[in-house]
Amino acid sequence: MSKQRQSASPSAGAKKRRKSTKRTRSLYQRWLHLPLKKRVETAAAGSIALILVLALVVTALAFLGYGVKVNTVRQQQEKVNERYGFNPGQIISDDSFFDTTSMNADDVQAFLDQKGAQCTAQTTKNSEPCLKLFKMDTPSKPADGLCDEYQGGKGQSAAKIIDGAARSCGISQKVLLTMLQKEQHLVSATAPTKIQYKAAMGLSCPDDASCDPKYAGFFNQVYGAAQRYRYYQQHMDDYQFKPHRINSVRYSPNVSCGASDVYIENTATALLYIYTPYQPNAAALRAGAGEGDECSAYGNRNFALMYNGWFEPAKPES
Repeated sequence: MSKQRQSASPSAGAKKRRKSTKRTRSLYQRWLHLPLKKRVETAAAGSIALILVLALVVTALAFLGYGVKVNTVRQQQEKVNERYGFNPGQIISDDSFFDTTSMNADDVQAFLDQKGAQCTAQTTKNSEPCLKLFKMDTPSKPADGLCDEYQGGKGQSAAKIIDGAARSCGISQKVLLTMLQKEQHLVSATAPTKIQYKAAMGLSCPDDASCDPKYAGFFNQVYGAAQRYRYYQQHMDDYQFKPHRINSVRYSPNVSCGASDVYIENTATALLYIYTPYQPNAAALRAGAGEGDECSAYGNRNFALMYNGWFEPAKPES
């Protein structure tokens, strides 16, 4: 008996491919019959769509890469904090920086009495009174969109000025006290000089030049610094350092000393960098409260050491 040969039936996949091919040819033929202008417009639209897709892919990859970089920088900052007790990305919390309720004028006076216990100086030819004894006439300041009204008066104490500026501008009394110590050691000075009061907060007082007369003097320095922080906060986009992103922060005014990436965690830390635009290098961190090397800057390191030592001492391990 002869065997009849049976032709193999096409597979389901082959059928789908043939249908797809026919559909593609049909679309192509239809496109060819379009007017030239329409064909150009259709091709352009397709190109734009492809460009948009590629742009989205590139953006997504860049975002993922930035996220990896942020995680790496933050891990490095945590290691620095664990070793030296200084986190370059969060020098102080926002809650602490803007808290004006944890102290009042009496608390500030008690603090100045305690830290200035060794100071007995009154006004002399070569020195000014201790900060705990200091008094001056102060002007009233109207509310200006940065700070609320400040009520001036005759013979206001340093404690009253510090508390008043803090409450008016919404900057912690503890921060202002730390700044006074960091910049001119006024809180603990035993024989403060006129220059220390003139440049009390280092505001518009370059190390190698005289203070701007607008900001010279104790009241102008304290109130002006509190107000300046609020100005920085409202105009953050105008300044180099910004929170919640990676910033390049130098180690020194000397550009050759280099810089490193810092992920600034919060607004308060960004404000401190705008005010004092350097971070401590490894030598400054290793030195503790001492001196590092020729590329060391100490402003933000000292702020952290002083603030934490005075107001947030480390808790003993249980």
